[in-house]
Amino acid sequence: MLIAIREWKERVLSRSFLLFSILGPLVVLGLVYLLFAYGGQAKQSWNVLIADPSGVLKGRILVDEDINIKYSFADGYIEMEEFRDAKKYQQFDALFEVNEKVVSNKVGHVFYRESPSVRMQTRVQFNVERRLEEVMVDQFTDFSIQDYRKIKQPLNLAFHDVNDPNDEASDLRAWVGLFYGVIIFIFIFLFGMTILRSVSREKSNRIVEVLLASVSPNQMMLGKIVGVGLSAMLQFLIWLLIIAGGLYLMRETLFPDMLNAANMNIPELSNQVANPSYSEQYFSAYEYNQFVELVYNKVNFSKLLPFFLLFFVGGYFFYGALFAAIGATMGSESDGQQFVLPLVFLICLAVYSGYYVLNYPESTLSAVLHYLPFTSPVVVMVNLAPEYPAGHEYELYLSLLVLLMSAFAMLGIAARLYKNGILQFGHRVRLKHILKWLKRT
Repeated sequence: MLIAIREWKERVLSRSFLLFSILGPLVVLGLVYLLFAYGGQAKQSWNVLIADPSGVLKGRILVDEDINIKYSFADGYIEMEEFRDAKKYQQFDALFEVNEKVVSNKVGHVFYRESPSVRMQTRVQFNVERRLEEVMVDQFTDFSIQDYRKIKQPLNLAFHDVNDPNDEASDLRAWVGLFYGVIIFIFIFLFGMTILRSVSREKSNRIVEVLLASVSPNQMMLGKIVGVGLSAMLQFLIWLLIIAGGLYLMRETLFPDMLNAANMNIPELSNQVANPSYSEQYFSAYEYNQFVELVYNKVNFSKLLPFFLLFFVGGYFFYGALFAAIGATMGSESDGQQFVLPLVFLICLAVYSGYYVLNYPESTLSAVLHYLPFTSPVVVMVNLAPEYPAGHEYELYLSLLVLLMSAFAMLGIAARLYKNGILQFGHRVRLKHILKWLKRT
């Protein structure tokens, strides 16, 4: 415990720790701002076919059409399969179905061939919604368009892949899980390297010989891993608080949802046709609010966060033991690089495994990666964010059990290498040395 406290204080009170704890999340928030404020400036052109058999839109979208989208109208119904396969429709990028109830239920569906950017989806929704408002005001009310927008309800426009209309191949929540899994391995790598450098530095300057006069090698290794791990957990919590608070403040100040009736500025909406910069502001704010909605409301954080912490701890002890073992067995700091590279490759492979499982969740390899201690922290996060299917919750607990048992076993292996290698100097690490030290009690 004394060693753990010493390691914790050494890291937490350092200037680099404080700078990384504050500047790190601020950089993340800055990148998020740039992504949503300027990331959609690249233009994407779309050719949209509108099937409007009831003539609700009267063959027109806006007085001044969007220069990035070309709208064409069809009088009759078009089946989704016909649009997907018929040669005469191949020139169109998307099909928008308009039924006679769209004015009352405020629901529409767009079937696309290639996934559009969020900015393009927002453009289509914005254009169609403005036209529907004109139709409703003209046919059913005595309001002006400005008065109507004060009480309007937003259009719920769902986008579907024409080859996957039920959206079975994608789940945005799984991307949140992948993000959390990547965060686990970023912190594991950063603080694992901290363990390795600390062990190799104490070994090279012979401080370890003095310390081992008072504590056992196992106590020293475990105290170092625990102390560095606690500082990593503290830094993660600081990141979490700053990023969560920053996202909220940005939503309230920089990206208010102007497509929300509660935030509407009627004079600006009246001028948006004449000044396209207004609509660009609406698009970026809408995209950002969709992102925040996903982060805050569409993921079960009450279940995700506890397991995130458990898999973070299990993965950290598993990999931390490996880093400590490498630091103890190396004869010099440069000598240990040959063993660090495979470990870095293993961490990169673990991160990629999360992306693989996100795209191929039902494959046999995905099931194997779910239980491997090298990859399970990120794979479980990908599966947990959308939640496990009913009756499969046991897979989550089984994977956690395998990871904790593997971490315990790896700590035992690392302890033996640490004990037999920490006082060895001036040698080149070879596989025969490692095998010999593993056999010693």
